[in-house]
Amino acid sequence: MSCANVKECACPKKSCPNHGVCCRCVVKHRTTDSLPYCLFLDNEGDKSVRNYYRKRKSDSKTKNEEAFAGK
Repeated sequence: MSCANVKECACPKKSCPNHGVCCRCVVKHRTTDSLPYCLFLDNEGDKSVRNYYRKRKSDSKTKNEEAFAGK
């Protein structure tokens, strides 16, 4: 697999062999059903895809409630 390294990788794990190599990083996380650091929200340490969608749903619900309340 060939892909260019990114210039600025957001991942704090500098010792990871996939650091800055997005295509390898995405493949690795896809096989472990988790998201790369650059894609997940504040997640309390849970990088699972399930938690990502749970957080997105929760955030969206909060924003809708605030909009309805006129905040």
